[in-house]
Amino acid sequence: MNFDFDTPVSRRGTGCIKYDRRPELDPFWVADMDFASAPAILDALHRRVDHGVFGYAQPHEGLNDAVLTYLRERRGVEVPLGHIVHLGGLVPALSLATRAFCKPGEAVMSCTPVYPPFLGVQRDADAELITVDHKLRDTGWSFDWEAMERAVTPATRVFLLCNPQNPLGRVFSKQEIHQLAEFCENHDLILVADEIHCDLILDEDLTPHFSALSLPERYAARTITLLSPSKTWNIAGLGYAYAVIADDTLRRRFTSERGHTLTEINALSYYAAEAAYRDGESWRQELVSYLRENRDQLVTFINTRCPGLSIRPGEATYLSWINATGMGVKNPAMHFEKNAGLFLSDGAPFGWPDHFRFNFGCPRARMLEGLEKIAASI
Repeated sequence: MNFDFDTPVSRRGTGCIKYDRRPELDPFWVADMDFASAPAILDALHRRVDHGVFGYAQPHEGLNDAVLTYLRERRGVEVPLGHIVHLGGLVPALSLATRAFCKPGEAVMSCTPVYPPFLGVQRDADAELITVDHKLRDTGWSFDWEAMERAVTPATRVFLLCNPQNPLGRVFSKQEIHQLAEFCENHDLILVADEIHCDLILDEDLTPHFSALSLPERYAARTITLLSPSKTWNIAGLGYAYAVIADDTLRRRFTSERGHTLTEINALSYYAAEAAYRDGESWRQELVSYLRENRDQLVTFINTRCPGLSIRPGEATYLSWINATGMGVKNPAMHFEKNAGLFLSDGAPFGWPDHFRFNFGCPRARMLEGLEKIAASI
């Protein structure tokens, strides 16, 4: 089946933050795509809407079966249903984990550049933040193990991992995830692995995703894995995610911190997630193929048409991390806002100024229009 990723979908005036937060600008910033969701998801939502009642909801049997089947067939792990904690999003889960395992004055650790909430959730627990820059090696961006050993403290309690990495697009290897788990064990850290982009790997043969779910059993008592169909199937606005926590004590501590701060999960999101996992695979495969070509054209364009900018090909996601240090401007995202009318993600909130993030999850012609604006304004 051929799905249409080239026809634009008008989003202005629909209340989406991507287009309507700064309607005077051309947006390539926040991490949602400009593609309509998979037809299977739209059909499932229409059926649920036709029912007509949207009261408080709980995970139904079809969703639970779809999640467990996905974990078995895509992630290669058998997970008992009792290990699943359903959530209304991954950012609340990061905050929940921080509050569950950090006391005031203790610390959360992560590596930069990284999705901005990773650098802010520690405030919800009155905890400190420790960051270490990712290091560029021959194989691509990786962890700076020596710097991490220097930075970690006895008060550090949680390590927040983003894999595949946003915004670098790196898919960490099995060896790297094993080494990170050993680092967490050596320093008695809880490893919270955000794997929300794991179904957006652009070449799974070349860079297969190694999930924290596949770590040896000895690490289960300190590992929380966070997953969601939201980014891959473009249903982030419906607000559904889940944690997989094998250890009973860890799971109880995690869930006990919910209190009354997390809203009920909405009825439609469960059905969208079920349809994505059960019937959305063919759409996902065509999407990834389309994004891979977008990535390749973007990398060539930036590296050949945009002096002062450079980029390494990302291995996953529809988000590109662009180095603008060669431009010699203090804030490249603001430069392109003023001179090209573009809304880009400023690198500073990710921990790396002089960079910016560009979202290429859109029709190719639209992506190229945005890139032409960048080139013309340098």
